[in-house]
Amino acid sequence: MAMCALDHRGSLMKMLSAGQSQDAGYQEMVDFKLDLCRVLTPHATAILLDPIYGAAQAIAAGAIPKTTGLLVSLEKSGYSGEAAARVTNLLPEWDVKKIRKMGATAAKLLLYYRPDVDVAPKQLDTVQKLAADCVAEDMPFVVEPVSYRVANKEASPEDFAKVKPRLVVETARQITALPIDVLKAEFPADLEYEKDKARLLNLCHQLNEASQVPWVILSAGVNFELFYQEVELACRAGASGFLAGRALWQEATQIKSREERLKFLESTVIQRLESLTELANAYGTPWYARLEASDVDENWHRRY
Repeated sequence: MAMCALDHRGSLMKMLSAGQSQDAGYQEMVDFKLDLCRVLTPHATAILLDPIYGAAQAIAAGAIPKTTGLLVSLEKSGYSGEAAARVTNLLPEWDVKKIRKMGATAAKLLLYYRPDVDVAPKQLDTVQKLAADCVAEDMPFVVEPVSYRVANKEASPEDFAKVKPRLVVETARQITALPIDVLKAEFPADLEYEKDKARLLNLCHQLNEASQVPWVILSAGVNFELFYQEVELACRAGASGFLAGRALWQEATQIKSREERLKFLESTVIQRLESLTELANAYGTPWYARLEASDVDENWHRRY
């Protein structure tokens, strides 16, 4: 799976608005996403878009080739509750049935998650309910759990880096025990603090063993050079590829000329995507290798 993430909303608006007197408007957000779609989708197996600025707009503009899958997010941007106990909220008046209706390939949920906080059961309940909706609609379900620092537990980023491997691996174990189809996983370490490649590879193997479904690695806004290392290690350990966002294209948000931005996308960003795809093809585990086909007999249609 060589997939591109472009479902960013609040974070992308901040990036596009940097240095300007006012926030980026609706059309600026849409234009940026459409430019990326047109340039990247011919080279990707799928693209992840949001319902506000990207998904329907890209379909209406004919910006997604029929050979490229479309993943659409379910969650509202941001979170509610305390920063140390984050709750994911679903986008109002949006659901799996509508994602199926628009012809998308899969539904995706970003889930703020720590196994060691009180709201963890509530977050798991959200996944369980959406998984049931996806089963009812015969829609693949991608879940993206994202850990976060709790101030009274981790005083600094370095403290958080020490507990991140445990959080990521245990999160994978808990989330994939539910009926989801693909895990969009964080890298189980912080390369700013952990440099030992043998240990990094071992942590990726632990993540692979914990996940009961095919998994891909997310980029979490790191620079491309770091993400390249993460993709290679993850794929060597059992990942089925990547779902990359800002690591591919974040510098493009700083280019104000649309012509210059397109040049950057068509050269640097495509080269990045192709190099990551080469890694996934060389070392990744095919997603279907983790699945077992059910027996098919003359009564299959009764059980389906």
